[in-house]
Amino acid sequence: MKLRGIHHITAIATDPQRNLDFYTGLLGLRFAKRTVNFDDPSTYHLYFGDRTGRPGTAVTFFPWPHARRGSRGSGQVTTVSFAIAEVAIDFWKSRLQGDHVICEQTASRFADAVLRFTDPDGLLLELITSQQLDDVDLAYHRDVPPECAIHGFHAPTLEVQHAGKTEQLLNALGFELLAEEKMHRRFSLNATSTSAAVDLIERRDGSFGVNSAGTVHHIAFRCANEAEQLKWRKRILELGLHVTPVIDRQYFHSIYFREPGGILFEIATEGPGFTADEAVEHLGDSLKLPPQYEPHRAEIERVLPAISAALAR
Repeated sequence: MKLRGIHHITAIATDPQRNLDFYTGLLGLRFAKRTVNFDDPSTYHLYFGDRTGRPGTAVTFFPWPHARRGSRGSGQVTTVSFAIAEVAIDFWKSRLQGDHVICEQTASRFADAVLRFTDPDGLLLELITSQQLDDVDLAYHRDVPPECAIHGFHAPTLEVQHAGKTEQLLNALGFELLAEEKMHRRFSLNATSTSAAVDLIERRDGSFGVNSAGTVHHIAFRCANEAEQLKWRKRILELGLHVTPVIDRQYFHSIYFREPGGILFEIATEGPGFTADEAVEHLGDSLKLPPQYEPHRAEIERVLPAISAALAR
């Protein structure tokens, strides 16, 4: 039994409109779902990805307008990385610079070009080239040409102070070590899929990160269904880790646990997906609430800041 790859990565933002404009207007992702943080309905939970926000493409945000800036460090996913075609690197350099986003093409990693920059809240992002792009659904309006579009995740970076036990857990989840280069050790569930890989860095003298705006809250991996998820829950308990009960997140079911280095992991089911409560052509158009919050819709909508998805289409 092994996991299937990354499901989504969730980070913390501040201004929801600025967040929306950056990921849809600049990066060209689809606004796949507008809902609330199920544990704190006073804030949005915004999802961006391909046309349907399928697993492996979905980057999500909790925008808390008054959140202080966090700091990257051990016990975190320190970099969110996306896959692009080799021919797209110059396009993205020009596009980012044209929007006054400072970017840097760093040294290649495992023979792939890397373009590094931050989002408006300081979240560290990378665009990494790949000859084996994941199949994603790009049939939606954006002003990024198809040959330059983002194709889901590409080996986000996980940082821990002591890698041994984290590596053991990754192996238990089905990851295999593919390659090593300088500080990066690449683990993968499927060598042909960029969204099935993570890079692990050990920084023994590194400080622990502070989780707030501009940092990753958690990384979620995907499994096939609820039955398989229960097997994973049993397996994680057998490994001596604390894991939550299964939680219904409306669009998938989730379990959460911290890996030995402190990073919050989630295992989420692939379905039912974001079309469970709205048609694909209307994804992101309106606020969707789980049943327990529907009686409080008026109050919730009054608290949430207004946002416009005009740039998301």
